[in-house]
Amino acid sequence: MLQLKRRAAIRLVAGLAVPGLGIRHALAHHGWSSFDTSRPLYLEGKVATVSWSNPHAELEVEPKAGLAVPGDLAKRAIPPQSASVDAAAILAKAEAPKRSVPRWVIELAPLFRMEAWKVPTPKVGDSISLVGYAGPNEEGKPVMRVEFLFLDGKAYGLRSSPA
Repeated sequence: MLQLKRRAAIRLVAGLAVPGLGIRHALAHHGWSSFDTSRPLYLEGKVATVSWSNPHAELEVEPKAGLAVPGDLAKRAIPPQSASVDAAAILAKAEAPKRSVPRWVIELAPLFRMEAWKVPTPKVGDSISLVGYAGPNEEGKPVMRVEFLFLDGKAYGLRSSPA
């Protein structure tokens, strides 16, 4: 894990040293403090782009028309993870975004964590559901940091590694 972090840091420094290279990822890596964790959002839609690289995996998702929180969301089983996260409370509090936009930038977890969860790499056109938190806009698109990912009939808690 330390080696992966070291490689990511080297790429970030190299990217910043060469104008334009790596800048998008350097700006995109906000940390949790830039996101409103008091208001979990539910988003469902089709994957439009995939970037499976460090500092974290990233998608762009086109929201489903007429998006609404599914009635069973609060009852969905989330696998245990190493961080103390009250999944039931977060899922019960989740709401659909109030604004309608054509695309959201989706920040997932770092690759080492995605591999620990054995998350398959989504493909363009895949249906995906997410619960996460809104953050700063990137290139005019709203950004969501994902807490829970629902893909291919499985749920993943991305705050930490599997317990």
